[in-house]
Amino acid sequence: MSAPVIAVIDNGICNLRSVTKALEAVGASPHVVRTPEESRSVNAAGLVLPGVGALRDCVASLRATGLAETVREWIAADRPFLGVCLGMQALFEFSEGGGVAGLGVFPGRVVRFRRAPEYKIPHMGWNTVRFVQPDSPLRSGLSTEGEAFYFVHSFHCAPADPALVLAECDYGGAFTAAIGRGRCFATQFHPEKSQAKGLQIYRNFAAVARAGFLAGTR
Repeated sequence: MSAPVIAVIDNGICNLRSVTKALEAVGASPHVVRTPEESRSVNAAGLVLPGVGALRDCVASLRATGLAETVREWIAADRPFLGVCLGMQALFEFSEGGGVAGLGVFPGRVVRFRRAPEYKIPHMGWNTVRFVQPDSPLRSGLSTEGEAFYFVHSFHCAPADPALVLAECDYGGAFTAAIGRGRCFATQFHPEKSQAKGLQIYRNFAAVARAGFLAGTR
């Protein structure tokens, strides 16, 4: 399979075009899905959950369509998964942003930045990300010393388990920029807005999905 099929969830508040174009650019075949039935029918090797805006709307959409359970089952089966921005925040138990209950895939909370006045909220623009899981396949081709990625967010994830942290960023203090466990990955930053280094993230994820498909371990 030269072009792994990647299902991309449309929750109504995500930058679908940017994400699908990025996946196409790295040799994947993205298919937008809006229901659990669609996610099953495309025979996908990987699943991507993007999102921008309010976490409440993102989680509500996933629950209304039944895709919340699809995401939980997919990750529980250790199938290749990538969450982006809200797609990362949705995986945790609770968010301070409006008191939203997340999907509870991982223990932890989504908390608002509490920084000195010189650190404007939202955290917006380029910042250096340092990978703390050097052997993660999502880091392939990227420096452990730090790479610049693009962020737009007012809240950040605080995992209960420090071993879940894949990468960190500093904005008036360290925060979790990415998580990784098995073949589940998620980033607070937007790879699709991060030029060549962002495309490398999608390329690495597509490689994980392709390898799993070929090995019959989707």
